[in-house]
Amino acid sequence: MTDTAATAGRATSAATTTAFTVILAVSFGHFINDIMQSLLSAIYPLLKDNYSLDFWQIGLLTFTFQVTASLLQPVVGIITDKRPMPFSLPWGMASSLVGLIVLAYAGHYWLLLLGASLIGIGSSIFHPESSRIARLASGGKHGLAQSLFQVGGNFGQAMGPLAAAFIVVPFGQTSISWFAIGSLIGIVVLWQVGNWYIRYRKAVGNRPAAVHVSPFSRGRVTWSLVILTVLVLSKNAYIASLSSYYTFYTIEKFGVSVQMSQVLLFAFLGASALGILLGGPFGDRYGQKAMIWFSIVGVLPFTLILPYANLEWTVILTILIGLILSSAFSNIVVFAQELVPGRVGMIAGIFFGFAFGMGGIAAAILGVVADAKGIDFVYQICSYLPLLGLLTIFLPNMKEAKKAE
Repeated sequence: MTDTAATAGRATSAATTTAFTVILAVSFGHFINDIMQSLLSAIYPLLKDNYSLDFWQIGLLTFTFQVTASLLQPVVGIITDKRPMPFSLPWGMASSLVGLIVLAYAGHYWLLLLGASLIGIGSSIFHPESSRIARLASGGKHGLAQSLFQVGGNFGQAMGPLAAAFIVVPFGQTSISWFAIGSLIGIVVLWQVGNWYIRYRKAVGNRPAAVHVSPFSRGRVTWSLVILTVLVLSKNAYIASLSSYYTFYTIEKFGVSVQMSQVLLFAFLGASALGILLGGPFGDRYGQKAMIWFSIVGVLPFTLILPYANLEWTVILTILIGLILSSAFSNIVVFAQELVPGRVGMIAGIFFGFAFGMGGIAAAILGVVADAKGIDFVYQICSYLPLLGLLTIFLPNMKEAKKAE
């Protein structure tokens, strides 16, 4: 009896360790994927000089990437919900790898467009299935799993500009191909994740199929998904306004150096990554809706004060904003996945793809506003964006629904 219990305990421990390793593996893949994504926008000044591009051509590069990387994701998610593809992750990474090589050695502008689209396609393939795997390996700690998965991507986004500044700018456009080494490592890691996914599917293959029924009516679910999408759009638009224009804002308003402005941006992005990491476990403990409310009520005073703060308070406020605002991201995804059980890929596609892409488009519109009215005016407008989070009041109470079930 004792031996049996010990064996069972070792098996449970091994399963837990394996699952945690899988989550870290997809988080690492997310890190590599988002470094490649952020590299593209980080090298725009270099590409503009090397190819004598106009701003509309830079805009077309962004549009090409956004369409393939963001708007395509929900379609991929719907397909993989019906037909899981364990090895789609390394193939997606391979697409991004080829995109990097094309960008590094492109001889014409249309090849830049091809490279951007290949990186975007790789990202679209990666996100839905990797989010599903993180959830499957979570052991019920869905918030923690999504946080670990997302923080890998955020860290990659933060590192991309630094990699461009210290590698691509000094060594030239062809040095982009050096990042293919990271892609190759990512392919090997994600191939192992695909093997785990196959073993997992075989292990649960003989179990009765789970009945995925939402505790709410279709109309209530649809309305809730609309609200969650609006929340992500508003949060992403605000985050994008800082990540895109914060350096210009601090240089123009406070006269800091370009190097110092990059350091301040890195501090903001680092705080955002920490917020995502902490938000998931707190959501598991206190509930996803509570964490969404916390991010809104907690961040609103800081966003309203920011446009009128001096340099020292601007640094403090942006760090607090990044920390608090980002804490809701993983909780929004988990909340949506529980609203529509069994459609993990579709939900991941919507919130990692469509909503993030639309947030980026909103940031581009803010750039037009900045040209017309100035960067100060942009941050005055954006300070009110978190007010959209008050729509959270219309979200259903998932804890009460679970008790009723």
